[in-house]
Amino acid sequence: MSTREFDIIVFGATGYTGRLVAEYLAQHYGSRDDGPKWAMAGRSLAKLEEVRDAIAAPAATPLVVADADDSADLEAMCRRTRVVLSTVGPYQLYGDKLVAACVATGTDYADLCGEPAWMAEKIAEHQAAAEASGAHICFSSGFDSIPFDLGVLMTQKACVERFGKPAPRIRGRVRAMKGTFSGGTAASLGATMKAAAKNPRIFGVLRDPFALTPGFEGPDQPSGMIPAHEEDLGKWAAPFVMAPINTKNVHRTNFLLGHPYGSDFRYDEMVLTSPGEAGRAAANAALEMMKNPFGAKPPKPGEGPTKEERENGFYDVVFVAEMPGGERLQYGVKGRYDPGYGSTSRMLAETGIALLACDKPGGIGTPGAFLGEDLVKRLEEHAEITFAAED
Repeated sequence: MSTREFDIIVFGATGYTGRLVAEYLAQHYGSRDDGPKWAMAGRSLAKLEEVRDAIAAPAATPLVVADADDSADLEAMCRRTRVVLSTVGPYQLYGDKLVAACVATGTDYADLCGEPAWMAEKIAEHQAAAEASGAHICFSSGFDSIPFDLGVLMTQKACVERFGKPAPRIRGRVRAMKGTFSGGTAASLGATMKAAAKNPRIFGVLRDPFALTPGFEGPDQPSGMIPAHEEDLGKWAAPFVMAPINTKNVHRTNFLLGHPYGSDFRYDEMVLTSPGEAGRAAANAALEMMKNPFGAKPPKPGEGPTKEERENGFYDVVFVAEMPGGERLQYGVKGRYDPGYGSTSRMLAETGIALLACDKPGGIGTPGAFLGEDLVKRLEEHAEITFAAED
C-alpha cells in the first residue's frame, strides 16, 4: 500500500493542456469514491487557484507550487505522489529536472513528448536508474503516440488471432481528422530544429526509425515521404507530420516487449487524401507543407481551440496488416474530440490512472509496453476512443 499523499499530480495545470487534464479529472473522477486522489501543480499559487475555480474543481483540490527549474521543488513534489503528469513542454527545455526527480524518487511519470532526440537522450541517461528505482517513465502519452502505438499493438493481436502469427508489415493511415495540433507540438518542433542547428547529430536521430531502440537496428523501413496511390484503399497517401515520432515509439514498444511483432517488422504512417488527380494534387501539396507544417503563424503554447471546436473534432486511423501469403487485415482506431487537445488531455489522464496499477518493471517505456491492453480498455470505457478490426 502506497503511503504517498496523492495518486496523481498534474504538473503544468495552469497551461492550456494541463488545465484540460485537470478539468477532465475533476469532471470524471472528482466525486467518485474510487477515483484517484489528485492535485494540481505549477509555479504560481494564484494562477492555480484561478484555474481550480474556472474548471469548477472542488475548493479543497490540493495545489502544489513547484518550478520546473528547481530540482528541490520537483523532488519534494514527486515524493508526495505516485504519478506525475507533465504538460510543461517543450520537454527538451523544461523536462530534464522533472524526469530526473521522478527517476530518483521512484515516481511514475507520463507526458506528451514528441521530441525523439530528447527522448533518446533520456533513455541513455536514465534507463538503468529508472529500472533500479521502479519508476515508469512513459513518454508520448497523447495523440503522439497512443492511437498509433496501441493501434499497432491491437492490430498485431488481431493478426495472431486470425492468422496465427504477427504481420511483418503494417501501414498506418490517417483516414480523416478534424482538429488542430497543439501549440506545444509546434513549440517542440521549433526547439528541436534549433537544437539540431547547433548539433547536426540530432538530424541523424530524427531520420533513424530505430533511434529509440538502443542496440537494435531492424530492417530498412518505408520512408512514408513519397506520395503514392494505395490501390487497396483507393486513395492517395501523403506524408504525415507526426510519423517521425510515432514510428519510433511503435518500434520501441516492439523492442521493449521482446519483438512480438518480429525483428523484421516494417511500419510507416501517412495521411490519405482522395482518389484520382485531386488526391494526387493534395498529396503533393501535403509534401510541400512538410517543410513548414504549422504555417506562418504556428499555435503558441498556452493557446488553443474553443470548447466547441474541441468537441467537434475527431480522428480516424486505419492500420493495414499485410501477411506473407497475401492475406490482409484492417484495424481501425477512432477518437472523438480534437486530437491535439480534447482527446490528448483524456489520453494523458487515463494513462496516469492506468499507471497506478502497472506491475511491469520500471524503466523508460511507452504506453504500449507498460500498459498495453489495460490502457486500451480504459480509453474505450472513459475517453471515447474505439479499437476494432474492420474485416
